[in-house]
Amino acid sequence: MIESAEEFIRLRSSDDPEEYGRASAESADLAVWRDIIARYPESHFWVAHNKTVPLEILQMLAKDQDPKVRFMVASKRKLTPDLLTELAADSDESVRLAVARHKRAPRGVLEQLCADTWEEVRDVARDRLDRSG
Repeated sequence: MIESAEEFIRLRSSDDPEEYGRASAESADLAVWRDIIARYPESHFWVAHNKTVPLEILQMLAKDQDPKVRFMVASKRKLTPDLLTELAADSDESVRLAVARHKRAPRGVLEQLCADTWEEVRDVARDRLDRSG
């Protein structure tokens, strides 16, 4: 378990693959994730990348100003329909594309994305709807 924001940053910055991997795979208390978000904005992407990051933290990061962070959030399996709906309206097309490709994207979200401004998002959403019947 990751015990502090400093430990996460150290693991993430390590040249040792085992330590580096811990930053992606080990859990931390909610307070630790919040501390990382508050004090290390450059690490938001890697927080979202962590396999155990709680949904509450993903909800916070879904509003991050960096589209790469929001893209990583949109790629997570554990997202709720509400969060997918929020991300489907994102200003960044890569985030909307990640939602269109998300296995748990609700039908209504896919229907919404069929009217997206980017053709690739529209095509992926239509294809997903066509395959679902």
